[in-house]
Amino acid sequence: MIKAVRGTRDLLGAELSYKRWIERTAERVLEAAGAREIETPILEEAPVFEKGVGPTSDVVQKEMYALTDKGGRRLVLRPEGTAGVMRAFLEHGMKVRPMPVKLYYRGPMFRAERPQKGRYRQFYQVGYEAVGLAEPAIDAEAIALLLDLLEALGLRRHRLKVGTVGDPEDRRRYNAYLKEALAPYREALSEDSRARLERNPLRILDSKDPRDQAVLEEARIRPLLAFLSPEARDHYRAVIATLRALGVEFEEDARLVRGLDYYVRTAFEVHHPDLGAQAALGGGGRYDGLTALLGGPSLPGVGWAVGTDRVILALKAEGLPAPAEPAPALYLVPLDPPAVAEALALAEALRPRHRVELAYQPRRPGKGIREAERRGARFVGFLGEGERSRGTISVKDLASGEQKELPRAKLGSWLEAL
Repeated sequence: MIKAVRGTRDLLGAELSYKRWIERTAERVLEAAGAREIETPILEEAPVFEKGVGPTSDVVQKEMYALTDKGGRRLVLRPEGTAGVMRAFLEHGMKVRPMPVKLYYRGPMFRAERPQKGRYRQFYQVGYEAVGLAEPAIDAEAIALLLDLLEALGLRRHRLKVGTVGDPEDRRRYNAYLKEALAPYREALSEDSRARLERNPLRILDSKDPRDQAVLEEARIRPLLAFLSPEARDHYRAVIATLRALGVEFEEDARLVRGLDYYVRTAFEVHHPDLGAQAALGGGGRYDGLTALLGGPSLPGVGWAVGTDRVILALKAEGLPAPAEPAPALYLVPLDPPAVAEALALAEALRPRHRVELAYQPRRPGKGIREAERRGARFVGFLGEGERSRGTISVKDLASGEQKELPRAKLGSWLEAL
């Protein structure tokens, strides 16, 4: 038997109900803040992510699904959403719109990672981007909207971490410091971090390997905050002050490092304590200049993404059930062969306003009731020779057991009234 590719899975039942609930809640929360939905292709040209995400990132180095098509074009399955949204922003001339341009998206992403709980090779995200303004208040609003989404879903135990990755020049100074400070400990680092020490030492701070964390403690690595320019420091302080003014609870994290190279200044993550090693629900930050890397004018931007799969785990951990699957208001049961076509015609007439299902062959009343109950229907309707001759339908309330006969022409208005 052929099964789903390792690291992917089929969504159905409660899992799909959770996913739809998260996406619909995001739509409500983000559109209330002025965001508009955008949908970008799953396939993008490789330079969108090589230039946008950055050649030293793990995403580009190890995780992208890349292919060459028959025309010789290098394509990838999108590993994240922001770079593709910014490509679309430039391609469709959105820079002429009033700033900030607020966009949100939802859909599958792809990374060649080792599958584990909460981490899949095809995973789902909801993301938000605000492009065109550099003010710290836009950063604080983006963070607040992320928390608004999680709290609208009913989550309560998540924790926000906020930090800064400075400007590119700050990071160059800090990377030079890290290379020098960590050089004596090179052999004690993990294999990945030894490679990062040459390419991008800042990424070592994000390592989950205990060996690397022990080295960072022993070397007494100074935080990036100590290397910030006055402008980057002022921006960070303004974001923190605005979050406090909004009443947002957060923890300052001097070692917070995002996994993509386009981030500058503000960085943030939301974690959930019940998810173990895969505790991050999502995060984001500022990415001023990403548009320039993609061939457009340099524009400021800030955004975030949450992993739908991780949020589902958090909802389960907090005991928040998936929304009930839709159930029919009415289940129609034909009692004889001529009633089958009439039941189908009646269902079609009612369906523009009501969810109606039916048996497609004659049933005894008892079996029809059992089928209706398995589908979660509120009412079961019987059509037989007597109802056909009178132009009526016999309707039974499955909760109360009450049964009545109604004119078929009035069934829709009767359901509407209920």
